[in-house]
Amino acid sequence: MVLVDKRMLLGGIAMIIVGFTLLIYLNSTVPVGMAGMTEEETLDLMVREQENKDYSTLAAMLAGVGFLLLLISFGARKRKGGAAKTLEKKQES
Repeated sequence: MVLVDKRMLLGGIAMIIVGFTLLIYLNSTVPVGMAGMTEEETLDLMVREQENKDYSTLAAMLAGVGFLLLLISFGARKRKGGAAKTLEKKQES
């Protein structure tokens, strides 16, 4: 049986799902230009394209952090008793 921290695992899976959902949405709504645009419209299009790219980067980071959280959850486990036990050394006389 693999020791897994369930809260971290579920949090990582949720972050991955949200990140990929945002990426799919952002890639389906890419701003598109057309022929004969004025200079102002071209600048507005460039700004919207940059915003879309930046949001896509943030969504990819969210999915990446979720994946790392998922991986960490397999190595993390709760300790029984809360704090680590202290060892006492005997003094030799």
